Amino acid sequence: MRNLFRLSVLALMATFFSSCGYNTLVDLDEGADSAWADVESAYKKRADLVGNLVSTVQGAGDFEKETLEAVTEARSKATSTTVDPSKASPEQMQQYLDNQSGLGGALSRLLLVVERYPELKATDNFKELQAQLEGIENRIDVARNRYNDEVKEYNSYRRQAPQVIYAGLLGFKDKSYFEGEEGNEKAPEVDFDFKNDDE
Repeated sequence: MRNLFRLSVLALMATFFSSCGYNTLVDLDEGADSAWADVESAYKKRADLVGNLVSTVQGAGDFEKETLEAVTEARSKATSTTVDPSKASPEQMQQYLDNQSGLGGALSRLLLVVERYPELKATDNFKELQAQLEGIENRIDVARNRYNDEVKEYNSYRRQAPQVIYAGLLGFKDKSYFEGEEGNEKAPEVDFDFKNDDE
C-alpha cells in the first residue's frame, strides 16, 4: 500500500512538472546558458587574436611600448573575468562588459598607432589578423544579440502564470541582459582600409 502511495505521488509530480511548464523552463534556461557560452567564446577568440596581433606588432622594434603594455593589460583583465549566466547579477554583467570594452578601447588605440608604421601594415600576417579581427567583432555582436533574445524568451516565460508561482522555488531566477555602454549600440568599428595621405 505504501509503495502504491509513493508511485501515485511520483505520477502526480511527473504530471505536474510536465504540464506546468517546468520542462519548458529547463529548455529555455539551457538555451540562454548556451547563448552565453557563444558570447564568451567570441570574446575569447578576440582576446586570442589580440595576443597574436601584439606579437606581430612587437616585431617592429621601435613600436610604442606603452601602447603594447596597455593592450596586454586590458587583454589580461578581459580574459580573467568570467560570468556564470545562471547566477549573474547586473553588476557582474557590467564588470564583464567594462573589461571587454577596456580591451576594445586599447585595441582601437593600438590600431591608430599602427598607422605610423606602413611597413607593418603591409605584411601579410598583419593583414590576415586585421581581417580576422573584423570578422570576430561582427560575431561578438551577433552572439550578444542572440543571448539577449534567449534571455528575453526565458524571462518572459518565467514570469507567466503558472510558472511565476513556482519558478523561484525551483531555482529558476531571472537572467541579466547583456547591455552595452551608452553610445555603444553597435560593435566597435574596426576600419582596416587605411589610405595614404597623398591619395
